[in-house]
Amino acid sequence: MTSISDNLQRVIQRIADIEARISEVSDPPPPPQTSLRVDGSFQHTLAGVSGETVRREERFADIIARAAAQYGLRPELLRAVITAESNFNPNAVSRAGAQGLMQLMPGTAAGLGVTNPFDPEQNIFGGARYLRAQLDRFHGDERLALAAYNAGPGAVSRYHGIPPFPETQHYVTRVLSLANSEK
Repeated sequence: MTSISDNLQRVIQRIADIEARISEVSDPPPPPQTSLRVDGSFQHTLAGVSGETVRREERFADIIARAAAQYGLRPELLRAVITAESNFNPNAVSRAGAQGLMQLMPGTAAGLGVTNPFDPEQNIFGGARYLRAQLDRFHGDERLALAAYNAGPGAVSRYHGIPPFPETQHYVTRVLSLANSEK
C-alpha cells in the first residue's frame, strides 16, 4: 500500500518530467563540451548544467563502470543514455511510466530481474543488460540499438532502421553526440 506522500512524490516527479520534456522540445540542449582533466581523463560538461547534475553523475560513476564492463558497453554510452533518459535522476518517472535512471518500463524491468527500478544499481545494470541485448539483436549497430531502446525493437525491425519518429531520431542523435563527445 502506498502512502499519500509516495503518491504526491510521484505526481511531483511526473510534473517535473513533463516540464523537462517540454523544455527539451522548445529549448534544445547546449552543445556538449569536453575538457581534459589534470589526471589525463576527459570530463564531459554541458553549458548551464548545475553542479547537482555533476554530483549525481559522479555518484553513479562506479556503478556505470561496473555495468559497462559486465555487459561489454562503452561507459560513455551508458552515461549518455542516462543523461538523455533521466539526467541522472534516480527517482524519475516518465509520463509513459518508465522509471529510474535508465527509464525502464515496469514490464521490461521485471523481465530483466529489476525488482526496484528506483535502486540505481539495479536500474543501471538492468538498463545496461537491455542495451546489450539491443546491440546484439542489431549486430552491434549503436544507432539501431539506441532507436530500439527508445522506440522498441519491433519499431526498428518494422521500419528496417531508425523509425521515422522525430523523438526517436532526436534521441539517437543526442545520445551518440553525448557519448562521442567523451572520446
